[in-house]
Amino acid sequence: MQRPLFLKETMKGNNLLHYKKFRLRFLRHILIFILPAFVLTACNRQIRVNEVPATVLLALEQAGDNLQELEKAIVHFQNGDDSLKLQALYFLLENMDNHYSADYYWKDRNGERVDFDEFSYPDFPSAVDAMKQLREKKGNLYKKGVIRKDLAEISEKYLIDHIDHVFRTWRASYAKDIPFKDFCEYVLPYRATIEPLQQWREAYNERYRWMGDSLRHKPLKTVLAYAGIDYSHWFTFTFGKETRDEPLPRLGPKHLLFREKGACEDVAALEVFAFRSQGIPVAYDFVPLWATSVGAHFMNTVFDADMEPVHLDVTTGAVVDHELPREPAKVIRQTYSAQPHALAILEREERIPPNFLRTKNHLDVTREYWPVRDMQMELFSGQQDTSIVYACMFSGGRWHPMWWGRADGGKTTFTDMPRGTVVMPARYENGMLLPVGHPKVNGFNHELLLEPDTLRKRTIEIHEQESYLIFRPGKRYELFYWDIEWRSLGEKTAPENGRVLQFKDVPRNALLLLVPEYSERKERPFMITDDGTRHWW
Repeated sequence: MQRPLFLKETMKGNNLLHYKKFRLRFLRHILIFILPAFVLTACNRQIRVNEVPATVLLALEQAGDNLQELEKAIVHFQNGDDSLKLQALYFLLENMDNHYSADYYWKDRNGERVDFDEFSYPDFPSAVDAMKQLREKKGNLYKKGVIRKDLAEISEKYLIDHIDHVFRTWRASYAKDIPFKDFCEYVLPYRATIEPLQQWREAYNERYRWMGDSLRHKPLKTVLAYAGIDYSHWFTFTFGKETRDEPLPRLGPKHLLFREKGACEDVAALEVFAFRSQGIPVAYDFVPLWATSVGAHFMNTVFDADMEPVHLDVTTGAVVDHELPREPAKVIRQTYSAQPHALAILEREERIPPNFLRTKNHLDVTREYWPVRDMQMELFSGQQDTSIVYACMFSGGRWHPMWWGRADGGKTTFTDMPRGTVVMPARYENGMLLPVGHPKVNGFNHELLLEPDTLRKRTIEIHEQESYLIFRPGKRYELFYWDIEWRSLGEKTAPENGRVLQFKDVPRNALLLLVPEYSERKERPFMITDDGTRHWW
């Protein structure tokens, strides 16, 4: 491990354990005494420790062997003549612990790493052919996924080049006068999500120069429409066409230009790189789950000169200010900085379900996209006040935690919940969701608690409905109702010419689920009112 520049001259001996203890004591000393002003010199360069925010120093503690690279970047901008660039660097560093690359490499049957660089070939088909030849030569090859933390990987040169390039494009764009905090959040970041860390600004700046030029003469929404046309001319949307057989959850910016194809999440990242390359503020938004269907969705928000949001989805027909096709469980905006009210800041990771809620850098922007209301929900007795309660949505045959609230006086409140959905409150313990209240309909006009009435039962008829439910003759259909768990009400076999199934002894006011023997776990829950009307959720 290399010693940090501003400590190097204060250490004697090579005992690594003593060195680490000394560095921790030194950092605590700085924090306790509010960074007393002094300058230490090393390698003919200076770092003014008293000017470095405590939050940055804490982040640097996680840099490991990469610490000196980050310190050199600090020295560079401290000695420069642009104080905003230094503040931009501090912003990146103090929030860098939230960021990493999900990448992979190849290894042979002996576990030895096999070097292969797809970018060394003229195009992606050539790279695919080269990989086939490599497999024929070496036999079976295996993919090894890796996680690379930015603090431990990013170089001095990458940070300096990136910041210099960002400032040049930003100061030439219509967004040059936006608040600095918005610049830092939506123009400055070097990554979109968890894609591999790659040099991308120059290639994207050249590729999308037309965008910056157009914005000097045309309205933002017109240029956004152009972006949709540009995308459709050269990029292949792979959703429903192919799957990526590699442990690479997000394509890197170079992958996108090289392969010229990607899934929904990659398209949203492509637009982030495109707009930021021109100094234009843009956000990466996503629907983690459709509340009344299966799957997820990814899109963007571009901000005008007043930081007013304009929604963009180049994968749809209505590219600008598109409407969502169905009810989202939530709409989440990825940020670079940690958000103070994120659950991951307030709660231990093991007490949070393994989804976006475990990240610190996200905002709930559902109300920008869909009608919402705050839902107050009654909890079963015995729920400890202040404990975390999760708002769950049903999809793919199970409940998914999509938001959270705190238990308070036997109730909880879930903020900005999308209307037209059903929400079930639950606790998360030992990797399991435990229901702590009855589901509740968050309708467009009213709310309805779905507490099954097992004392007043009835006979119901379930009719076929085009696009929702078509019976297959001779197949079995099992009806369930929700009461802490899905409880069976029996099976029926669809008749040869029948278009209706009848079930007896069905509790009133219950959330129902009809599951065929050929289920693909796409069934939607529903309720049937006393007048026989069926409502799908």
